[in-house]
Amino acid sequence: MARPATHRAQKPPIKPRSVSSQDPAVAAVFEAYPKPLRSKLQALRRLIFDTARTTEGVGALEEALKWSQPSYLTSQTRSGSTIRIDRVKSAPNQYAIYFHCQTDLVATFRELYPELTYGGNRSILLDASDALPEAALRHCVALALTYHLNKRNGRRR
Repeated sequence: MARPATHRAQKPPIKPRSVSSQDPAVAAVFEAYPKPLRSKLQALRRLIFDTARTTEGVGALEEALKWSQPSYLTSQTRSGSTIRIDRVKSAPNQYAIYFHCQTDLVATFRELYPELTYGGNRSILLDASDALPEAALRHCVALALTYHLNKRNGRRR
């Protein structure tokens, strides 16, 4: 005789905020970008969410506006430093991913990825006509999203 299956109550999986569900104020900022930059910035946004989802210790990512720029914060775990993205106002075909200038993040990125273009000690500059350097950016984003966690644990990269 077959034994009846036991049913355990399973906890529903934790769902990170969907890439498509967006705060209306953030969505309005994206809609205001010129079309070629909008698609590049949206691709960068997806890369940030995907990297957060696949990086241990990051937890849910909060999307908000800081300095009128789409910003990504690890509010739940406080594992990382805020990341912002925006167009470069002085260069119409450029956009950037910004990091806190009082961290050593951009200096670390320069060592790891000298082929990228940097804006001082606070950003990675990207050209809308170029392909997104995904592998390098995923690593840089992961380092930013785990910046405080790594500092607490004495790890750098």
